[in-house]
Amino acid sequence: MPTILVIDDNLAVATALTVLFSLHDIATEHAASPEAGLAHLRAGDIDLVVQDMNFHADTTSGEEGVALFHAIRAIDPDLPVILLTAWTRLDAAVELIRSGAADYLGKPWDDGKLMATVNTLLELSSTRRELATRVRDDARRRERLAADHALCGLVYADPASEATLLLALQVARSDLPVLITGPNGAGKEKYAEILHANSAVRGGPFVALNCGALPHELIEAELFGAEPGAYTGANRAREGKFEAADGGTLFLDEIGTLPPSGQVKLLRVLETGRFERLGGNRERTVRVRVISATNADLGTMIADGRFREDLYYRLNGIELRLPPLVRRPRDILPLARHFLGDRKVLGEDAEQRLLAHAWPGNVRELRNVVQRAVLLAQGQRIGAGDLGLPDAAPASPSHPSADEPDRADIEAALARCGGVLAQAASELGLSRQALYRRLDRLGIPRS
Repeated sequence: MPTILVIDDNLAVATALTVLFSLHDIATEHAASPEAGLAHLRAGDIDLVVQDMNFHADTTSGEEGVALFHAIRAIDPDLPVILLTAWTRLDAAVELIRSGAADYLGKPWDDGKLMATVNTLLELSSTRRELATRVRDDARRRERLAADHALCGLVYADPASEATLLLALQVARSDLPVLITGPNGAGKEKYAEILHANSAVRGGPFVALNCGALPHELIEAELFGAEPGAYTGANRAREGKFEAADGGTLFLDEIGTLPPSGQVKLLRVLETGRFERLGGNRERTVRVRVISATNADLGTMIADGRFREDLYYRLNGIELRLPPLVRRPRDILPLARHFLGDRKVLGEDAEQRLLAHAWPGNVRELRNVVQRAVLLAQGQRIGAGDLGLPDAAPASPSHPSADEPDRADIEAALARCGGVLAQAASELGLSRQALYRRLDRLGIPRS
């Protein structure tokens, strides 16, 4: 049963409201003063407040009511508040509406209008409480994951990221090779670190090699090592990444750039655990778990003859797919705040601009944008103009963006968020205004 707190020094008014609410199966608590009302709020579970604006018969300024409203907001900024006033002038009440009060009603009130307002606000309050509970549960679940596993500083809040993380933790303790796929800048190396940190070889070394950052003629030497004279400039023996990673994990990023000769040798070491240094003839044995990553479509590369199919199946014991940042929008603001640290704060306009951006460069682009904004912002608050991002332009109705959520996406998000548009917009990676335009375009009611 929902509970309404009535704060009014007029016992007749409080009694009338109590009777009215009881007829609609709503519980009522009464406080005869602002101080008593605030004590009720701190001690009880209140869904809605109905407050008077004057608490002495000889005053009509409403100053006590204004102070009470702001004190209520300080305790619970989202709690709906209905103002009751008998004034002829409603300037202060209107100003409080602008500050977040849900509604104001004159005395004497119309029971039908009052109950219509109350029922609407209680529905919204129930949705708000469910959402707050869900947020708290999500936070507790993330805390438990962080306590039970090594997450290597991963920052996430989106369900899509959590699903990826849970899969990574599930496969981490196996010795299966893992192929991490996803766009550039999505955080593939971070997930490789998590896989290693939660694996059976976490006590061993974690060695990373970006195969795309080296000329083809040097990749084999980097992977397998080289003996003196193996190539021009090789005047001493050199240990390769496989030897360095023995007993641990080797992370091979941009595996799709590996040349054919390197693919053959990599396949052999994956199958046998044995290899020879470049220019050498002594066989060496290692025990290494290999995690690879790519932003390329290896299936297409196999069909074109640019990547060995047998190597693909050796690398892809299990595939871990990282979605682009635009598909996990609830990660955007936590990541931005993480990159900011305690240096500056984001203004609301900056937050909306971040949520509206498509992030083709993913997490790496977000980090660079935040670091740039820290340098350019004049004060402690970062505004939208400090981000250097273009204004969000709505897609043409006849040519929607490929990344723009469709009707099914929007309706699913609204269902998950209990119809709260601001939360649905955040989950979809849209500003509220962009979501409103999309709702209108699709004929989905805003309410």
